[in-house]
Amino acid sequence: MHGGHSHAHGHGGHGHGAHAGHGSPVSFDAKFALATFLNAAIVVLEVVYGYLAGSMALVADAAHNASDILALLLAWGAYRLGTRRPTLKRTYGFGSASVLAALINATLLLVALGGIGIEAIRRLWVGAPVESGTVVWVALAAIVINTATALLFWRGRERDLNIQGAFLHMATDAAVSAGVVVAALMIGWTGWSWLDPATSLVIVAVIFVGTWKLLTESVNLALHAVPSNVDRSAVERYLTGLPGVVEVHDLHIWALSTTQNALTAHLVRPGCGLDDSLIASAAAELKAHHNIAHTTLQIECGEKPCDCVLASRLHGAP
Repeated sequence: MHGGHSHAHGHGGHGHGAHAGHGSPVSFDAKFALATFLNAAIVVLEVVYGYLAGSMALVADAAHNASDILALLLAWGAYRLGTRRPTLKRTYGFGSASVLAALINATLLLVALGGIGIEAIRRLWVGAPVESGTVVWVALAAIVINTATALLFWRGRERDLNIQGAFLHMATDAAVSAGVVVAALMIGWTGWSWLDPATSLVIVAVIFVGTWKLLTESVNLALHAVPSNVDRSAVERYLTGLPGVVEVHDLHIWALSTTQNALTAHLVRPGCGLDDSLIASAAAELKAHHNIAHTTLQIECGEKPCDCVLASRLHGAP
């Protein structure tokens, strides 16, 4: 093959708190530690009093908060693993562990949701008394704690995907707990105890939608599919439009972790030779506008009989 190989990569812009200008790693860790502790307190509170009050809605809300603990730990772990240097054996580092964690997280959540859904349907069928007053006070406490936790991630949520995700999780929790409060008040007013398992089924459905999305995305990432936040066609159009490029082949885009994407491609540039400035500017553009932080580009002159043996492989594949 006539030509050369050039490599450019960057590690910014992919959601690492300490590198995004939000403060030191200590403050970043402190936010996630406090958020995890507060959510764990909510889970214990809702499970205990949900059992004592006979409220499946509280138990379902506890499952929701437990899912957010896993999500927080995932984001926290992804940050920590992302700061570890690659090794001779793990040349891309440890970021892909976050994909595995997301897959395990989604699987466990689906199992838990199935158990809660079955119990809620049983209670709809046979009925069960609910101490609505206890449910109201516990759910109100959950609203306060979730709102306070969300405020921890208010600052910097627009610049950091991990911070934004944590903020949205906590804000959603507060809204779900508000729904539990409304259901409990309605039960106290009407005596309709079936509203509690019905509310728990609604909560299960809401969590299932997000969990199913997490499951499908984590499976796709584990199979090295193009990440959902990358438009492969737009990337290929950009690379094809680079000066002197007449063909792009062997294009691969995959996730190194849940926050960082990588790309490799061969660019055919007849008679142009190597161009480090082109490679550098392409890597910067892919990082800034296409969510790709790690780019490897190989330049080929396209002269027979040294055409690339991979030219026809996956060429034009979606």
